[in-house]
Amino acid sequence: MGKLSGKVAGITGSARGIGKAIATRLAREGAALTISDINGDGLAALCAELEAAGSPRATFHAADLSQEAGADALLGATLAAHGRCDILVNNAGGGVIRPFLEHTAETLRQTIDRNLWTTIWCTRAFLPGMIERKAGRVINIGADSVHTGTYSHAGYNAAKGGVHALVTGLAFEFARHGVTFNVVSPGGVLTEDLQAMMSDDPEILAKYKMSVHPREVAKREIPSERFTEMDEVAAYVAFLASDEAGAVNGQIHSINGAQWMM
Repeated sequence: MGKLSGKVAGITGSARGIGKAIATRLAREGAALTISDINGDGLAALCAELEAAGSPRATFHAADLSQEAGADALLGATLAAHGRCDILVNNAGGGVIRPFLEHTAETLRQTIDRNLWTTIWCTRAFLPGMIERKAGRVINIGADSVHTGTYSHAGYNAAKGGVHALVTGLAFEFARHGVTFNVVSPGGVLTEDLQAMMSDDPEILAKYKMSVHPREVAKREIPSERFTEMDEVAAYVAFLASDEAGAVNGQIHSINGAQWMM
């Protein structure tokens, strides 16, 4: 019996990476899940993994959540499978990272769509049910590059900055309804892509256009001298999703090894 036993969670962008780690942790804490991503094969594989690990109450729905219809369809699939949703984790993202003047109208649109619009549409879809039940958790996955800058991240930061700002307004507006809104804002996270970049193979470093090895970046910029593990992000999400975090609302929670502090 985990601390989320009896709860239902919807997790976006969960076919891989941080979203997959969050889904795995919330399932281990006892939550029933509906996971979503544009990658249906990845979702099916994760559901099979969760079922094999003893979490048979996981379902999936592949959709483009940057469109209102996709978010509405995800809500419909969640209600059909579980009858309600207590926890919404807006993790879908993955914008185009490049120098600002190298962006095109299309790459900027993709970056805003994948990060900000997915969060807006899913929150609008799931929030009314939480208000009706006078209980709910909405947790957005942000980015500490909003605070620290980071080269080639201006377009991405514009999107994630909106994801951060959204929760403060929502927390103020809906706190009296028993729904909380928070952002988990990681710094550098050891995702699959970053793990690949940790190679010493010059061809791999060239592929990712890395002029400085990630290990050197960690030593130079992060006081803990290491990147955050995906499971550490997932653990914090699980706390915010729990009843223990009922008074935590409208906050940006940095997870970054002391890379940035306020």
